[in-house]
Amino acid sequence: VPLLDYIVDFYCHEIGLAIEIDGNSHNDKFQYDARRQGRLEEYGVHFLRFTTDEIVHDLENVLDTIRLIIFEANS
Repeated sequence: VPLLDYIVDFYCHEIGLAIEIDGNSHNDKFQYDARRQGRLEEYGVHFLRFTTDEIVHDLENVLDTIRLIIFEANS
């Protein structure tokens, strides 16, 4: 699956998962991330976005979201 010249923070080819860390907020100022997410999903890539705050303050929810994608990929 091509990443279409996009840089993501984490990509796992085996389960088709891309993770983007957005800093302190989800910034869609130019709709760049929304377009990228749509294009990657066209290729079957699960695209998850988290903020730094979500990772620091709600890590268990972040991990549960990732675990769900891994579980579905292995089912």
